Amino acid sequence: MSDEVEPGYVRVRLDLSYDGKDFSGWAKQRERRTVQGELETALRTVTRSQETYELTVAGRTDAGVHARGQVAHVDLPQEVWAEHGEHLRRRLAGRLPKDIRVWRVAEAPYGFNARFSAIWRRYAYRVSDHPGGVDPLLRGHVLWHDWALDVAAMNAASRALLGEHDFAAYCKRREGATTIRTLQELSWVRDADGIVTATVRADAFCHNMVRSLVGALLFVGDGHRPVEWAGKVLAAGVRDSAVHVVRPHGLTLEEVGYPADELLMARNQEARNKRTLPGRGCC
Repeated sequence: MSDEVEPGYVRVRLDLSYDGKDFSGWAKQRERRTVQGELETALRTVTRSQETYELTVAGRTDAGVHARGQVAHVDLPQEVWAEHGEHLRRRLAGRLPKDIRVWRVAEAPYGFNARFSAIWRRYAYRVSDHPGGVDPLLRGHVLWHDWALDVAAMNAASRALLGEHDFAAYCKRREGATTIRTLQELSWVRDADGIVTATVRADAFCHNMVRSLVGALLFVGDGHRPVEWAGKVLAAGVRDSAVHVVRPHGLTLEEVGYPADELLMARNQEARNKRTLPGRGCC
């Protein structure tokens, strides 16, 4: 499948951040405030265009989820880019609401697609198990878990989840979509302030996957389930009622990784193929 930019257009990459608290997620919705909706409206306004130019994003975050290193692209007419490109970042800064910032605007290299060219996404989920609760200044970005957490046990349980698997047990199924993913990193660290942070990196994520993994591992960390339990849930391949999808405000998309420019188009095309595990048929 080709992803060539239409003649007369320029593909533009945007690197951005947002606080997800007051958004109904990334994807635009009628009568709801979304990141995509705000950005597309701002683009139309600052370029004085009659047309709305649609954005494609690396990771469609859910309502309440934040992003520090989100990436999107938009195809703009060459004349619009020529007139506004040099000033676009500053003009967006003046037009966008304060909970969205665009840090970089640049013409994308050949073959770039914010979604399909990505080779990994890295999220962080932050939790406090302090008996008194979460620092009020951090409450919009840190979950309070009112049981003490054993970080070593959570790391031990996480190791069984690494690699390529069918994560159906940790995903909300969508018709026609695969739940096979490659989990490249899942680790937990407690910092000097007592905040426990999960780093979760994969080639892609299915719906609710990160928050379900975190929910399962919190149950291991607080002693409600043994270390082996998270891996057994994965192997069973079905949703377990004990796996809770934790609240969205502790989750932040931190970074999106891409290959070298000359590999972008190949990755773009490869990522569109529906995956299967070895030994399984295609359907």
